[in-house]
Amino acid sequence: MNMKRLFISSIIIAVCFLVPSSANAQLFRQTTKVGTTVAQFLKIAPDARAVGMGGAGAAMEGDIYAIYWNPGALSRLKTNGEASFNHTNWLADISYDYAAAALSIDGLGTMGLQLTSFSVPEDIVRTVINPDGDGRRWSAGSFSLGVAFSRSLTDRFSIGFSAKYVNEYIWNMSSNGMAFDIGTIYTTNFNGLRIGASISNFGTKMQLAGHDVSFNTNPGGLANQEAQNVPSEYQMEEFDMPLSFRIGLSMEAVQTEDFRATVAVDATHPNDNTEYINSGIELAYQDIFFGRVGYKSLYLENSEEGLTWGVGFKIPVSYNTGVKVDYAFADFHRLKNVQYVTVSVTY
Repeated sequence: MNMKRLFISSIIIAVCFLVPSSANAQLFRQTTKVGTTVAQFLKIAPDARAVGMGGAGAAMEGDIYAIYWNPGALSRLKTNGEASFNHTNWLADISYDYAAAALSIDGLGTMGLQLTSFSVPEDIVRTVINPDGDGRRWSAGSFSLGVAFSRSLTDRFSIGFSAKYVNEYIWNMSSNGMAFDIGTIYTTNFNGLRIGASISNFGTKMQLAGHDVSFNTNPGGLANQEAQNVPSEYQMEEFDMPLSFRIGLSMEAVQTEDFRATVAVDATHPNDNTEYINSGIELAYQDIFFGRVGYKSLYLENSEEGLTWGVGFKIPVSYNTGVKVDYAFADFHRLKNVQYVTVSVTY
C-alpha cells in the first residue's frame, strides 16, 4: 500500500467534512435563487455509479457517464465503446430515463450521444365546476437530446464538448432551447491525481408558448361597444437554464492487483442555489465487484439530500465486451429515497 497516496486521499475526503461553519459562511454564497431556472431535470444525476459516490463525477473516468459529468473525460473509456441505460422512479412517481452511447474513433476522438426523458404521470383536468374531471386529461414532461465529442490532446490532458436540444411541455404549452457543456480533465504526476472541471447547461433562455397562453378579450369591458373577442396572449417570462460549474479531484487511494479504492470530491457552483460539495469512495475487487458510499450536497442550504451508497458488478464476455449492472440508493430525508439501476454494455 502506498502510504503517501492514502494520506493524500484522506485529505481529499476530510476537506468535505472538516470545513468549519465559520469558514463556510465566508467561502459559500448565502443567498439562493431557487426556482429561477427551468429544465430542472438536467440537474438529475443519470448513473448509479456516481450517485453511489455522492454525485462526485467531475474527475472520474472510465465509463460513458462522463458525457454528463465532464465531457472531457469521455475519451478515457476503458474500451472502444459503451452503451448504457438507466431508469429511475423519481420522486412523486415521476419517471426518469437516460440512455447514452459512445464510440472511440482512432485518430479522431470519441463521439457520444445522450437522450434524457422526464415525464409526469397523466392526470385528469379538474375545474371548479367539475372537480372530479371534465373529460380531458393533461400531462407534463421534459426531453433532451445531445451529441458530444472528446479528444485526448496528450496522454494526461483531455477536453470535450457537448450540445443538447432541450424541450419542456405541460398540457398544450411547450418551450425549447439549446444548451452546451464543456469539460477538461488532467492527470497529474502527483500520484496520478486527476483534476476535472466542467461547465454544464450554458444555453439559451426558455419561454413557454402554445394554445394555453391564448385567449379572447373585450378591451372596453362592455358588451356591444368597441372591439369584441380580440385575440390576445398572456405575456410569458423567459428563464435561464440551470448552469453549473464543477471542479473535482479523484485518485486511487489504494491499488493492488486485485483491489482498488478510488476517492473523489466535487465542488459545485450553480446559478440557482448556494455552492455545495459532493464526495465519495468506490471499492473494487478484481474490477468485477464494486461497493460505493458517499455524501451529497454538503453545505447546500435546506437540502433534503445526504447519504448515498451503491453496489455493482461487471460480467466479462470477451476481451473488450462486457455487461455492467450498477445499483444506487440516495436518501432524500422527508422525501424518502430514490433508487437507481444502470445497465451498460461495453464493446
